Amino acid sequence: MLKIVRTPLLLVGGACMLASLMSAQRVNTETFFVMSNNPDNNEVIGFVHSADGSLLQETHYATHGRGSGGVNDPLESQGSLTLNADHSILFAVNSGSGEITSFQVHNNALQFAGKVPSGGSSPVAIAQSHKRVYVLNQGGPGSVVGFQVGQEGQLNRISGSSAFLSANAVGGSSISISPDGQTIAVVERLANNIDVFHVNADGTLTNAVVNQSPAPGAFSGQFAPDGALLVSETGPAGAVGASAISSYSIQSNGHLSAISQSVPTFGNANCWNAISPDGLHVYVSNAGSSTISGFAIGSGGVLSPIASTILASNPAGSTNLDITVSGDGKVLYSLNAKVGAIGVFLIGSNGTLTEVGQINGFTAAVGFNGIAAL
Repeated sequence: MLKIVRTPLLLVGGACMLASLMSAQRVNTETFFVMSNNPDNNEVIGFVHSADGSLLQETHYATHGRGSGGVNDPLESQGSLTLNADHSILFAVNSGSGEITSFQVHNNALQFAGKVPSGGSSPVAIAQSHKRVYVLNQGGPGSVVGFQVGQEGQLNRISGSSAFLSANAVGGSSISISPDGQTIAVVERLANNIDVFHVNADGTLTNAVVNQSPAPGAFSGQFAPDGALLVSETGPAGAVGASAISSYSIQSNGHLSAISQSVPTFGNANCWNAISPDGLHVYVSNAGSSTISGFAIGSGGVLSPIASTILASNPAGSTNLDITVSGDGKVLYSLNAKVGAIGVFLIGSNGTLTEVGQINGFTAAVGFNGIAAL
């Protein structure tokens, strides 16, 4: 099990002492971040741990905005905390104050870069590609708004880049940008739609092409490196062990074409997925059964189960939410916000998972959302 070593927080005026955190970066360490979503003072919390699971550092960074608060999974989204492609900038939503915060990443520590209005109400997810960021606003009519990313991580809104979802109160829950930066996919959780937007050369968006999800319970969609869109599905309401994952290609007219349709995860309430950096595997978080399933991503986006599909289990009642894979592809992290812990699993060369343990780093059931790893 995980050996926990507590060290004092290194805070000066709300920012960490970067030099001190640098000294904690040793060989075989990993760093990940979670977001408090606190309604008074939202924070990103950074954790550094060693290969044997010992916690080396825990540091708090103010977003200078407000979260939504809540108990467990109040944002009901994936991507509220997002790293850019080269892991040099971290973006966070401030759902309560309608803003986006950006941080520069230096030696695995964060430095506040700036904060801007999200251009809508209740931002819940962010996607990044090619020096641009797009935020998904869940509140009001629901919208996607684009921003240009400056050299030091500051954000500037792209004029005329706002585009609306299919209707009001459709529950936008995830946003992802294709590898070529030309297509955005948004999942509408309540309407069970997958909206597709084309990105124009100037960063503005076309109107949404609205696709009704062929399967019930679409929640999060993420583009794999090969361009396939992978969608987590909770399955029919009340059904047991009926969650699934699908893969789609997107045609030039914005319509979806199924590649692998509703492959079973053998778990309940699959709402989140995380793709390995090499694009060979995807993992899903079955919140209702506190398990994690895994799939190999084959040629053209074809999905096939890894081993028995259920690759790992968190403690009963963990209600694992968002998950992420480290940038080196070695570790999977599971946000178990209901119990105030992070599940840590090593990823084998064949995609299987081995439990390391849990990091108990925050208060249970206070609305934490979002996880990202360097």
